[in-house]
Amino acid sequence: MPTTRRQFLNNSTKIAAAAGLGSLAYSPLQAQRARNANEKIVVGLVGARGRGFGALQNALNIAGVECAALCDIDDKVLADRSADVLRIQGKAPKLYKDYRKMMDDKDIDAVIIGTPDHWHCLPFVAACEAGKDIYVEKPLANSIAECDVMVAATRKYNRVVQVGQQQRSGTHWMKALDMIRQGKLGQLRKVNVWANFMYGIGQPIVPDSPVPPGVDFAMWLGPAPERTFNQSRFHGSWRMFWDYGGGLMTDWGVHLLDMALWVKDVKEMPISITASGGNFAYPDHAHQTFDTMSVNYQLPDYVINWENIAGVESGPYGKKYGLSYVCDDATLVINREGWEIIPELSGDRLSYKVPPVPYQPGKNYHQEHTQNFIDCIKSRAEPNCPIENGRLVAACAHAGNIALLTKSQLNWNEAKKNFGDNAAANALITPKYRKPWVLPKV
Repeated sequence: MPTTRRQFLNNSTKIAAAAGLGSLAYSPLQAQRARNANEKIVVGLVGARGRGFGALQNALNIAGVECAALCDIDDKVLADRSADVLRIQGKAPKLYKDYRKMMDDKDIDAVIIGTPDHWHCLPFVAACEAGKDIYVEKPLANSIAECDVMVAATRKYNRVVQVGQQQRSGTHWMKALDMIRQGKLGQLRKVNVWANFMYGIGQPIVPDSPVPPGVDFAMWLGPAPERTFNQSRFHGSWRMFWDYGGGLMTDWGVHLLDMALWVKDVKEMPISITASGGNFAYPDHAHQTFDTMSVNYQLPDYVINWENIAGVESGPYGKKYGLSYVCDDATLVINREGWEIIPELSGDRLSYKVPPVPYQPGKNYHQEHTQNFIDCIKSRAEPNCPIENGRLVAACAHAGNIALLTKSQLNWNEAKKNFGDNAAANALITPKYRKPWVLPKV
């Protein structure tokens, strides 16, 4: 019986482990053998409605990738997405409403997780235990403790994990930030980060209603507290409620804060985190997360400032979202659409300290990020956004929310994985799972 790609990789993992190596420590020869063993990569998707299906579409654009299964709690979503997959690849996937049954499929090499944030951790750990590689949407999880569990599971089971922070695969981001890293704009002093979007105010308040036909709402809630069904907290709107998401801070914050940290390859939590803001607008809309918010992150040699104003779609430099890197000689302004350099005047006030760089177009990099994930499944190399990076940025975003919720300055203790003697903040690190769900221990 011929050896499948999965069998080959699992056997190689055991050999590497016996030699004291993780499965990511492949030699070039081993990597080539892995590629040759079986080029087809079989994937399954958990959470098929929105970004999860977008990631799957990107994967199916890559030669040799096949979708074997879809998992979702909504029959209509499953039916619609199954038809989409059939149209794309000419073969219908298996359908599941419980991710645990999908994990038993030994033909599946990798899992894409595109569920609401509160549902990232459980299927992620299950996929690690089942020996599957994982593309997980951002933020990594809905709490700092869940992020730490997911890091532990990744390393224990030697999985390839790509976190869906696709700017890490973006050439225009790399080119722009390299100018700062190389000192071409002078010393970096401050990074301003902002994201102003209408959807941050949530949906209009509506009364509770019956659960839609075909929806397993108990499964949708999962480890979150028991609640009645309300459309304003369901598809597309869950991000604005603490049990399921963290608002603009975690939805856009992880993308943009990642770029604010990556410019100096930061690996540790900030020295201190403070926040101000609240819910000041749109009382006729359903949201718990903050519609108006400022967060200050103190790092050893520069400062990051985050701002979001939900309900408006304008911002600095005429952009509703982006970053400005303020250096001694110039400011670099960037978002997904492009970047530019605005220089400072020299001492004579007649010339610039550095040449200006007019607007350079950019783009989104979902496809490149997915391609990198598939390539790393074959090579066993670390992907562009490894699990530790996803954990750091998610923790920074959650800490911003926690700082405002507790109205306190936060100082992270990495050794103890807490905020020191700040009991109110520490109480928000670990979620309380609803029975029978249990936060995994790895």
